[in-house]
Amino acid sequence: MPDNRTSTFKSLLEILLVSTRLGFTSFGGPIAHLGYFHEEYIRRRKWIDEKSYADLVALCQFLPGPASSQVGIGIGVMRAGVLGGIISFIGFTLPSVVALILFALALHQFGLGNNGWIHGLKIVAVVVVAHAILGMAKNLTPDVQRRTLALLALVVTLLWQTAFTQVGVILAAGFAGFLLYRRQTIEPSESEGTFLISQRFAAGCLTLFFALLVALPILREVSSLQAVALFDSFYRAGSLVFGGGHVVLPLLEREFLPTGWLTEEQFLAGYGAAQAVPGPLFTFAAYIGAVINGWQGGLLATVAIFLPAFLLIFGTLPFWQLLRQNATIKGVLMAVNAAVVGILFSALYHPIWTSSILSAIDFALAAILFGMLVFWKLPPWVIVLTGAAGGFLLA
Repeated sequence: MPDNRTSTFKSLLEILLVSTRLGFTSFGGPIAHLGYFHEEYIRRRKWIDEKSYADLVALCQFLPGPASSQVGIGIGVMRAGVLGGIISFIGFTLPSVVALILFALALHQFGLGNNGWIHGLKIVAVVVVAHAILGMAKNLTPDVQRRTLALLALVVTLLWQTAFTQVGVILAAGFAGFLLYRRQTIEPSESEGTFLISQRFAAGCLTLFFALLVALPILREVSSLQAVALFDSFYRAGSLVFGGGHVVLPLLEREFLPTGWLTEEQFLAGYGAAQAVPGPLFTFAAYIGAVINGWQGGLLATVAIFLPAFLLIFGTLPFWQLLRQNATIKGVLMAVNAAVVGILFSALYHPIWTSSILSAIDFALAAILFGMLVFWKLPPWVIVLTGAAGGFLLA
């Protein structure tokens, strides 16, 4: 028994050290994160085999939430069980959470929000989101039906800007996908994967996921506590994000700007800063929470927005083979992802474009940054620093 405990402790410590190093060095967004994971966990350490990793990546692309974080959680689970998944998440996420909370506190303490470099970060947000949308549109709207769904989602969410509108658009797109794509061909899978989670525990996690999704808005209505309202908003955003971390931008914008809890300038400055730190973009929530309620709000926001990712990855790992062979479910998600592209285009125009591109010189700076990102393939942190410096000089 002592040998087993010692072995478990060593495995958990190794997971913490390796994931923390990745948390400090993984720049470039979710696709780059998956490359870092493959290099470190599969090629170098051989914790799992290629087929199991491919299975895990496919599952995390299938689910809502931050795909790279969920892959990291899944690798931790396959290495050392549920606790290994939690430790892996903490190591990978904590560096960017701390950095963004400190950035939010610095903005509040020193009043940096009126400086020109903050406007430069807002222009960076235009460039990064535009690049993400164009890439997603190419992959997720390859046919006329899905392009039409994306266009309808853009129009509806632009004209009726509420959180309920976005949920309604996603539900309607899912129904359209059921009608249009439920009879598609599914390619057989060769790998079943090895996931150290029981089906009973998984079922409990899925039950809790849906229970919180329903119960938190009700609790928010009957309670006057700000913490409950914050937890509900972040949990709902983490539950509805399909298509990658950039989709969290419009969901959080619709949740928090109308309440007056933070200004549009604070929101976009934080989004620009989130591009400069390593780790998952979902840690942008830590910045928002810290702006609203200090470091305690930052930690609460982090827990709330990532909790759906934990419940979904724990809840679906044992059932993944059944889900991925279901043509109806895959068809629904194909249409939902197309609608997400439309939601992103809507968010690109308002609030990002309308509050950032105020003159011809702003557009010129955005065009230069876009060329640096797309044509010259420079890393995102270089784009962020250049944008901040450009905004400072222009001011």
